[in-house]
Amino acid sequence: MAKPEDGNIVVVNYTGKLKDGTIFDSTNGEDRDAFEFKLGENKVIPKFEETVKEMEKGEEKTVEIKSEDAYGEEKDDLIFEMPKSKLPDDLEPQKERTLQMQDNKGNPFYATIKDIKDETLVLDANHPLAGKDLTFEIELVDIKKD
Repeated sequence: MAKPEDGNIVVVNYTGKLKDGTIFDSTNGEDRDAFEFKLGENKVIPKFEETVKEMEKGEEKTVEIKSEDAYGEEKDDLIFEMPKSKLPDDLEPQKERTLQMQDNKGNPFYATIKDIKDETLVLDANHPLAGKDLTFEIELVDIKKD
């Protein structure tokens, strides 16, 4: 059986877990379809894509991906304080709530509220999985020619 190659659209089911076994994402639920992506477009974690390229249709594999090869290490400079007064009036700050923001050039980014102080919010713009080693259980469901 042939393995997928760049330009093919692959369909996979996967479960992503942290070291402690916590599932952070999965397509194996009732409300999720299998995940489709085109190989060679660099739209997924490189080692995830490399693993899929080594598989045959119907095969299942488990791959461990170190944090530096996934979403990188947490960066201290992406944790910052912002005055509460900059929030819209109708938005009540809550810990772990994710906010969509814009940098000084108008580019959107997300930040999570990590702490609420008297006058400021402590925000973290790191990816939620930054600094974490990931394990993916992957099943290659289908290979489609583009």
